[in-house]
Amino acid sequence: MSKLRIIPLGGLDQIGMNITAFEYEDDIIIVDCGLSFPSDDMLGIDLVIPDVRYLEDKIENVRGFFITHGHEDHIGALPYVLRKINVPIYGTKLSMALIDGKLEELGMENMAKRKIVRYGQTVTAGNFRVEFIRINHSIADSAAFAITTPAGTVVHTGDFKVDYTPVFGDPINLARFAELGSRGVLALLCDSTNALKEGFTQSESTVGRTIQQIFDENEGSRIIVATFASNVDRVQQIINAAVQHGRKVAVDGRSMIRVLGTASEVGYIDIPEGTLITLEELADYPREKVVLITTGSQGEAMASLPRMAASIHRKVTIDSSDVIILSSTPIPGNEKAVYKVINELESQGAKVIFQDVHVSGHACREEMKLMYSLTKPRFAIPLHGEFRHRTAQAGIAASMGIPRENIFLLEAGDVLELDEEGACVVDKVPSGRILVDGLGVGDVGNIVLRDRQYLAQHGIIILVSVFEHGSGQLIAGPDIITRGFVYVRESEELMEEAHEVAYGTVIRCQTQGVTDWTRIKTEMKEDLSDFLWKRMRRSPMIIPIIMEV
Repeated sequence: MSKLRIIPLGGLDQIGMNITAFEYEDDIIIVDCGLSFPSDDMLGIDLVIPDVRYLEDKIENVRGFFITHGHEDHIGALPYVLRKINVPIYGTKLSMALIDGKLEELGMENMAKRKIVRYGQTVTAGNFRVEFIRINHSIADSAAFAITTPAGTVVHTGDFKVDYTPVFGDPINLARFAELGSRGVLALLCDSTNALKEGFTQSESTVGRTIQQIFDENEGSRIIVATFASNVDRVQQIINAAVQHGRKVAVDGRSMIRVLGTASEVGYIDIPEGTLITLEELADYPREKVVLITTGSQGEAMASLPRMAASIHRKVTIDSSDVIILSSTPIPGNEKAVYKVINELESQGAKVIFQDVHVSGHACREEMKLMYSLTKPRFAIPLHGEFRHRTAQAGIAASMGIPRENIFLLEAGDVLELDEEGACVVDKVPSGRILVDGLGVGDVGNIVLRDRQYLAQHGIIILVSVFEHGSGQLIAGPDIITRGFVYVRESEELMEEAHEVAYGTVIRCQTQGVTDWTRIKTEMKEDLSDFLWKRMRRSPMIIPIIMEV
């Protein structure tokens, strides 16, 4: 009998860009296809998507994408990857509606077949049978998968938490996980995001009670709430509180409007008629009778709340009567941006509330232990998290009785072969990140990024020289153009000295009979670089240009 191959192509050593391939003989299925957002050193980059060359090379074997839920780090790369791997997509109702919206926006609505799957249903794809299992997360219609193959059954949790009192829908189907465990689970691929946090994750409904209390205590103020656009349950609770307090609700932020429109269309959010108003209509109501739900809870520069904080929002002006709720926890790396927004809001007199108004959508340690105790997997494969998160989950798996040799901390591109007899990493396939800059996909690589970083840190100097055709004599220049190095009007003496150095290099080369332009440019660059380092201890990028007339 053949072995099952599990190949994570993303979602490891980071939060985001989740994608995992499962291969058995000539069949491949893909779980999720997400993106991640650029780090601070990725200058000018809009998005980061996974490298799927391995799947492209085996396109004839790929049977479909199976989507756990509708967050960007699980569906965001689909519009890019589908252009190369156009296979069916399977997902729950809300997930598929969000995918439909993304594809329609890009004119790709006819790109791939899409099928809505209900909880408890099983999809057959070659040697794979994939069952959708109800779980709870910070977005409705999230699913875990029981993937049955001739080599055994694998459980993929997706992003999950155990919520006994969810805002929308039913609690996680723990009974089904227990049933799978009693029949035998070959491997568990488990969400590691909160593996360092003790205890249980609080129910989403607890946030609703906190929001109600804030509304009660601030009846004379306009209330602005910033949260993740995809957290439909959170938005529902904000709307519920607004309705109970007789307030109208306005929504701001492109992603917020898009997600709420989609959720409303498929019946996953209940907005009483007459509740919603436009931003333009805010001025028609007393400030204490409106609520504004907006994006920007992570301090994103171009999102709505940061623009309000910086007083550059065209339609909303902050004042001392406003109460602003940040209903999210800063994602690691976003803390400075979030605190900057808070400081700017408070400097305008607004009251900012950002504690105890958020709960995670991910399982903490006790919930992970529950998942291991129910499924009783032979092998553990921690997913979705940085290395420290996955290491922490490996410790949890070991504490639940799984031998250390059966716990695999994989890297992107690792090929794990497994069956009932054992498991081991047997190969490594191409993987990594593809950078998206505007309409360019993959045309910005490490070399271009390195140049951008160098330019950002040191600036650039361009030397333009004009030589006579035939004689090779210098006619004009070298003229110096600089950006990001010094302010020329305040550094005229330095620029004059730099010109003299470059001019001296050209004259020296001509005196020595050097006619090779490449050599002249090299010597100009080296001489000016030495001068600037000795004089300024700076190393700008220097680009000599020679024109012949």
